[in-house]
Parts: sequence; C-alpha cells; structure tokens
Amino acid sequence: MDGISTTLLSVFVGLGGMLGWGVYDFLGGVFAKQVGPFKAFFWSQLVGFLSLLFLAFFLFSGLQPSILIGSLCAVAAVIYAAGYLFFFRGFEIGNVSIVAATMNLWAVFTMLFAFLFMGQRLSSLQALGVTLIIGGATLASLRWDALRNQNVRLSAGVREAVIGAFLFGVFWNVSEFISEQIGWLFSTLAIKLGIVLFLSSFSLLAKRGIRMCGAKAQTRATILLMGVIEAGTVALVNYGLTIGEAILITPISSALSMVTIALAILFLKENVTRLQATGMILAVTGIILTAF
Repeated sequence: MDGISTTLLSVFVGLGGMLGWGVYDFLGGVFAKQVGPFKAFFWSQLVGFLSLLFLAFFLFSGLQPSILIGSLCAVAAVIYAAGYLFFFRGFEIGNVSIVAATMNLWAVFTMLFAFLFMGQRLSSLQALGVTLIIGGATLASLRWDALRNQNVRLSAGVREAVIGAFLFGVFWNVSEFISEQIGWLFSTLAIKLGIVLFLSSFSLLAKRGIRMCGAKAQTRATILLMGVIEAGTVALVNYGLTIGEAILITPISSALSMVTIALAILFLKENVTRLQATGMILAVTGIILTAF
C-alpha cells in the first residue's frame, strides 16, 4: 500500500473513531447518570465482547500468541477499563460538554508517548495543533467565575477526565504494538475479554452490584447498543493502527468531542460560557491541525 492511500485510509479510520466514540461517550454520559458509570460500562463492554466473539467465529484463523502478548493484553485491558471508568465518573458528576472537551488530552498523551517510546515524530504543524489542544482544554475546563473570585478550582469531572486521558494515552500505544503482532480483530477481542474479567473481579471484590434492576427497557437496550458501537469503533481503530501510526490516527479520532458536544447541546440543552466555547473551538482546531 503506497503512502498516499495509507494516509487516506488512516484519515477515514480516524473519522470513524470520532463518530463512534462521540456517540458512545454521549450515551455514556446520559446513562451513567441513570444507572451509574460502572454498570453502564460493564454491560456495554460485555455486549461488545460478545459481538466481537461472534465476528471472530467466522474469521477465525490459527493464532498462538506469546506469553508477552498475553500479558500485554491483560495490562491493556486494565488500563482501558480504568480510563473509561474515570471518564464515565467525570460524566456522572460534571457537565458532559466540558468533560468531553477535557478528554481531548488523550490525543496529546498518546502522541507524546508515541514520540518518546515508539520513535514516531510530529511535524511543526502537528506540534502547533498539540499546543492548541492543551490551551483549548484548559479554557474549557476552568470555572472562570471562580477565577474572578480568586478561588481557582477545576470544573466538576475534569480531574477524572484528565486521569482517564492519561490512561488512554498509554493504552493506544500498547494496543498499536499488540495489533501489529496478532492482528486487529484478535487484539480487540483479547482486550475486551480482559476488560470483562477485570470488571467482574472488581465487582466481586468491591461488592458492587452490576444488575440493572429497575432500569427501563429503553435504558437497557441503549446501553447494549453502546457496547456494539464501541466495540466496532475500537476494532476499526485497531485495524487502522496495523497500517498506520497512532501519532496520526488518534488525534483525528479525538475529534469525538465535536460529536459529543453537539449531541449534548442538541438533546440535553447544555450551556457553555463564551470562554469555554472558545476553548472547545481551539481544541477542535488543534485536532484538525494534527492530522496534517
């Protein structure tokens, strides 16, 4: 595959990640408030695993992963699960638009780790984009009314979103390596299995219930749909990582905030201040620049 077609395919994969995660995160933000972040995440991940298992049944091929790859899949599963739990917790206690904008930092962390440990490099324009993402996320995250009162504090949910973004930054570099070794489908399937096992074990040890007793049928159906959407998105991005580089695909995918914020404004009637809106625009502009 030549350089031009690889770049175009990477862009389309990134756009697919943007749409899929944008919808998933919006629905996660809504239903995390209704059934709690842990239950919403667990059931969506279980359904995602089962849907990928069904797909793998038809695409099965001989595979003998090494102990190293198996261990990395387990580590990646824990990191991914923890990242999304922090993210959903931010959605549960904070404003969906602001938390989603802050989550853009995962692209910065991913690119930084790819630069330091994977030998991938940024152009001058991409470096400018990273700067805009950081500045935009800062503008969108702070309570500026508190600044005027000399009482600086982060908006609710932002701390959780930053921790989740850091964990995602680690995850996608590990996931890229795994996908290159065993392929996009089986890397996604193995990590999903690890996530389900980790969440099940955590539920037992922490004595946290996972049954959605009392939840409406519509709520349950939507959470299950979330699982299919998210699993398909992760599989798509993992496929892209086998032919492209995380330093290009993840910044485009991180434009998911545009989808999440648009849905929050449209359906939840959420309001943002002018400075926060400016921050979101800067973050989105930075994401676009990192694609060139």
